[in-house]
Amino acid sequence: MYPAYISIGSNMGQRMVNCRRGIDSLVTDGQSVLAATSAFYRTSPVDYMDQEWFVNAVVKIETALEPIDLLDLLGNIEKVAGRVRNPIRFGPRVLDMDIILYADYVMESERLTIPHPRMHKRRFVLQPICDIDATIKHPILGQDMRTLLDRLGDEDQKVVEIK
Repeated sequence: MYPAYISIGSNMGQRMVNCRRGIDSLVTDGQSVLAATSAFYRTSPVDYMDQEWFVNAVVKIETALEPIDLLDLLGNIEKVAGRVRNPIRFGPRVLDMDIILYADYVMESERLTIPHPRMHKRRFVLQPICDIDATIKHPILGQDMRTLLDRLGDEDQKVVEIK
């Protein structure tokens, strides 16, 4: 079993329900176990601004799936949730699930890059990971998640915990 951190987000339909169903679907096949869940956050859009705010969270799972198999599972979960690939990059989506970290793997292929190539620039990823474990080190940058979060500054990335 390998630890993996998965970012979950939605800004269409019942955003919180979409995220919770996505999380539940991660563990239904028995090949993964939910180890931790961050708080849920309302987050402002990043890169493509003309859209609704997101609901975001991060989960830690322990999984027997290899990274590409986990990626395929996430794609299937998104598809079942009703996600259609939007021609607008970073545009609205019913459900978005990304592998952020997978053990201490560093890999880059046509389909998958681990760690996620933009994670260290995204408050909506770093804040929830810090909820789970702020001491995890980025396998390339060598800095822990708290340091990466603190170095972001205020780049108009709003992250508000949902109570």
